[in-house]
Amino acid sequence: MSNNDAANNDAVRAVQDWNATIIEEFRANGGRVGGNFEGAPVLLLHTTGAKSGIERVNPMMYLDEDGRIYVFASKAGADTHPDWYHNLLANPQVSVELGAEHFTGVANNVVGPERSRVYAKQAERFPGFAEYQEKTTRVIPVIELVRS
Repeated sequence: MSNNDAANNDAVRAVQDWNATIIEEFRANGGRVGGNFEGAPVLLLHTTGAKSGIERVNPMMYLDEDGRIYVFASKAGADTHPDWYHNLLANPQVSVELGAEHFTGVANNVVGPERSRVYAKQAERFPGFAEYQEKTTRVIPVIELVRS
């Protein structure tokens, strides 16, 4: 294994550990978490691995607009999409933990003017999302989680 591979594995483990801590806190506190997410709307998105078929759980901020739930594949403005987004493309069936509620649904990409409108609303509420879009040349996907 090269030094670069080892560094990448360490980075992946660090993200997994961070996610595990957030997930534990979310579940222990009825969907509320502190740290970087304190006061922000957070949900847990369950996806099926595109290659592995294994269930993955990712904490993320969301936008609830009149009962419509949106998530954002920002990856903090990285130039690549997050793994969970690739999982959704391959397997759009999801389950979601939203506070004490748990529901199943389907992930739908939001495109065009509607995507721009929803993303702008999230960026207005949480300016970090505007910064994420400015950091990358890719258009950050917006996904609606539609209850089954």
